[in-house]
Amino acid sequence: MAVRPKSPDFILFFAVIALLSFGVVMVYSSSAVSAYVNFDDSYYFLKRQLIWVTLGVTVMLVTLNVDYHVWRKFAKPTLLLTIVLLILVLVPGFGKVVNGARRWLGFGSLYLQPSEIAKLSMVLYSSASLARNQEKISSFIKGLVPQLLILLVIFGLILKEPDLGTALAIGGTVFILLFTAGARLSHLTSLGLVGVTGIIAAILLEPYRLKRLLAFNDPWADPLNTGYHIIQSLYALGSGGLFGVGLGRSREKFLYLPEPHTDFIFAILGEELGFIGTVTVILLFFLFAWRGFKIAISAPDIYGSLLAAGLTTMIIMQALMNIAVVTASMPVTGIPLPFISFGGSALIFTLLGVGILLNVSRYIHDK
Repeated sequence: MAVRPKSPDFILFFAVIALLSFGVVMVYSSSAVSAYVNFDDSYYFLKRQLIWVTLGVTVMLVTLNVDYHVWRKFAKPTLLLTIVLLILVLVPGFGKVVNGARRWLGFGSLYLQPSEIAKLSMVLYSSASLARNQEKISSFIKGLVPQLLILLVIFGLILKEPDLGTALAIGGTVFILLFTAGARLSHLTSLGLVGVTGIIAAILLEPYRLKRLLAFNDPWADPLNTGYHIIQSLYALGSGGLFGVGLGRSREKFLYLPEPHTDFIFAILGEELGFIGTVTVILLFFLFAWRGFKIAISAPDIYGSLLAAGLTTMIIMQALMNIAVVTASMPVTGIPLPFISFGGSALIFTLLGVGILLNVSRYIHDK
């Protein structure tokens, strides 16, 4: 007899809506000055963010009502489409170059970032593949190598854009999925060591990445160039104090802090809303993580567990990386803050994933 779906996890849904609300407010507050200077319209980014949020929430509500088992059928086709798009973005004439990076496909004012699709497609593919080959997971050759080959293709294409931050987020998520599926710790330890070595090589072989690493170590050694982002971010957070300087009263957004409404929006949030505001956002992400992993533990089958664990890990890992960058806890990477940073494809595909996660919650054994 078919299982009757329950209501979705309300706490997780509340956390997402609360984070989106923070995002809409902070996108407007952090972007109003640059929007007026560049587009003669203080509401330029706000209006677009409201459109993306509306579309994203609509997608979330649709996927919330689609049985998550359906996504197993789309795992391979979605992965193949992702690989094609990631190749196209590197082809001159197809990919759009912004600040030296080739990460976008599109025309006019509509652009798609294939790496955002890659995040979701890797979770869908790895979850389906690991669930199907559960008995092989203890074997390095039969269990791990097939997963690693696919990961290397996706990782390599995204690294070529270049976008080390997104590549690391995807790699870390697949690593957690392998652990969740029951891979041997000895295999995972070996892979971790190889992965760290590869990351170090990727940093050392690219001069701009090495400069970012050196700037992370001592940003004041080059305050007007490589250390500029970190220093301005720390100024913003430090100015906020306990309660902040007040919503809309940031000084750093007056063209001091680069990317104030995207990668460094958390710094503006800290400046305007203070320690209380930043802790509130962090607690909402903790709430999301708690409910997401609870769904993974309580899912009715291994596929649902892996899917929920992968989607939760992907979102939380991006949040951790973004906050770590803004607080100078790791070198600068181009990772937006989920639900809060301005963005189109990133927000829509993130909310699509949340809808799938909420659907899994409708079938869990115990709420």
